[in-house]
Amino acid sequence: MDSLLRAFTAAQSTRQSYRTPTAAELATAETGFAALLDGAPHRLAELGFSVEDGFVVQEPGSARAWGLYAVDRSAPPSLVVEVPHASSDLRTELLGLGLFRRTPGAILAVGGAHRRREDPAHDTGTVFHAVTTLLARRGLPQVQLHGFKDRTLPAADVVLSGGAAEAGDAARRAADRLAEAGFRVRRAWAEPCRGLAGTTNVQSQAAGGTPFLHVELNRTVRETRRDDVVRALAEADLTKP
Repeated sequence: MDSLLRAFTAAQSTRQSYRTPTAAELATAETGFAALLDGAPHRLAELGFSVEDGFVVQEPGSARAWGLYAVDRSAPPSLVVEVPHASSDLRTELLGLGLFRRTPGAILAVGGAHRRREDPAHDTGTVFHAVTTLLARRGLPQVQLHGFKDRTLPAADVVLSGGAAEAGDAARRAADRLAEAGFRVRRAWAEPCRGLAGTTNVQSQAAGGTPFLHVELNRTVRETRRDDVVRALAEADLTKP
């Protein structure tokens, strides 16, 4: 899966073709993913997705750049790991993959286009949002991974928040585990964070009471300490409220 995800991210660019899905296509995506999770017939191929062994991948080179999704069927669905900006928040897709692998029953959702073509963290008219909102309605907690430049907040390595939602116990456990691992953690619910709290994030707005954790990581951490971040988040057990 590493090579698949790296190639998927590398294909994204500010010049790639992209088409906004229609309302009907969004409805098909929602019902299709629900059917896929339930083991029922689905119509995801009509949207250009290939579906095999728990992987749902958009057709290459198409304007239907609507994402990559993976479902771990080794356990009941447990946690949604979200990477909306893989090609601009560099290495977040590798962090997402690492956490997906460490969490039985996890579902990985990766945005399909460069942020300048599609911004699923701030646009409700995306397949990414349709899928993650469906999963939130099913009661699955979410963790969403982002990146910021080191100079944006030099005093912090990691910024945690609930986005537009209230930060719960899972966010506090994550903050404690990351701090114990030696990271400089900024808790957005208690400290200023220079616009990195994700308060306009549409997935957090649609969480509907399910736990949502917004994670911002500086560039140095994303390049040099990915395994430590994944370990700390896994130890925080984000599958629990």
